[in-house]
Amino acid sequence: MSASIYLDNNATTRLDPRVLQEMMPYFTENYGNASSTNHQFGKIAAEAVQTARLRVADLIGATDDREITFTSGATESINIAIKGIYKRYQSIGKHIITCQTEHKAVLDVCRSLEKQGAEVTYLPVDREGNIDLQQLRDTIRKDTILIALMYANNETGVIHPVKEIAGIASESNVLFFCDATQAVGKIPVSLRNSGIDLMAFSGHKIYGPKGVGALYVKRKTRRIQLEPLMTGGGQEKGLRGGTLNVPGIVGLGAAALLCKQSMEKESKRLGALRDHLQESLLKLEETAVNGSVVNRLPHVTNITFRFLKAEQIMVSLGNIALASGSACSTGSLDPSHVLLAMGLSRDDAHASLRFSLGRFTTREEIDQTIVLVSEKVKELREESPAWQLFKSGLID
Repeated sequence: MSASIYLDNNATTRLDPRVLQEMMPYFTENYGNASSTNHQFGKIAAEAVQTARLRVADLIGATDDREITFTSGATESINIAIKGIYKRYQSIGKHIITCQTEHKAVLDVCRSLEKQGAEVTYLPVDREGNIDLQQLRDTIRKDTILIALMYANNETGVIHPVKEIAGIASESNVLFFCDATQAVGKIPVSLRNSGIDLMAFSGHKIYGPKGVGALYVKRKTRRIQLEPLMTGGGQEKGLRGGTLNVPGIVGLGAAALLCKQSMEKESKRLGALRDHLQESLLKLEETAVNGSVVNRLPHVTNITFRFLKAEQIMVSLGNIALASGSACSTGSLDPSHVLLAMGLSRDDAHASLRFSLGRFTTREEIDQTIVLVSEKVKELREESPAWQLFKSGLID
């Protein structure tokens, strides 16, 4: 069997060796508590945290590094943001607007708040995964307190028009929270004049370590009040108590710096590789791209191979890491909720694979993937009763 090929970078990325190199001293030598600044060990740790905070703020174009709160990852950031807003502002209103194609982390939080009395509107999307901005406007009510819409979809790569969404939110004096986990570090994200009030993202999606992420909370124009989920110690301005994960935070900062330096060049390279992969696989009969091919991340494509099961293809390939949905839905037998919301049939949703390229993906790996996937799809279809019925003209 040939060497393994990793094309599941939307699930997680390989830790960049340069990031690990920066992290290592904070495990073994500079192991102080960043809150213990009465001695040198703590001061070194605190300085490292501040450097990371500045690097993260620079990557996302925050106007003030104090707008960055370090967390254990995007899921915690999402929980702090949405639950914190609801707890603080429910006396004003209990209506939240989100979308059917949001990540499960957002959808599950909204459903949990519904049990506490929140009213949530789940906006539909069109065949390409886009929301209707006029429908968003029409959905806002006097008691709407939050719009929660992602920057880019984790399954299709479709990018939402966040600046326009922010403008709509601002017009109605509604807060806008954005899950930017898949966008930060992959495409330019600048919060200066963006209108985004709160934003979540994670380290392990940008070649940093797992277990660390951040929440951006705007400080300018209007002060946003959040109720913390976890208290104790008063760290991170009282919003996220607990001893800081200094090595992880250093890793997130290092990863942010590398993304800032290489993003433009990397996006062009990955976009070319993605297009080559996609164009080659679409030469197979009865294949189609899911989602917009215009407004999407440069490293992602989601393709339906009709009359097959995505799991069949992945098992038969063995050495190529792909995904048939969100990594957070592992073990679920249900088809992707994102693809169903876009109007795909259950069969076609089950037949769809996500290819997400990354920093360490090579042209040779893509060429090999094209050959192997094409061969396996043809072989499996020859064994598929549905394919034979289709070829005989008995089903569409």
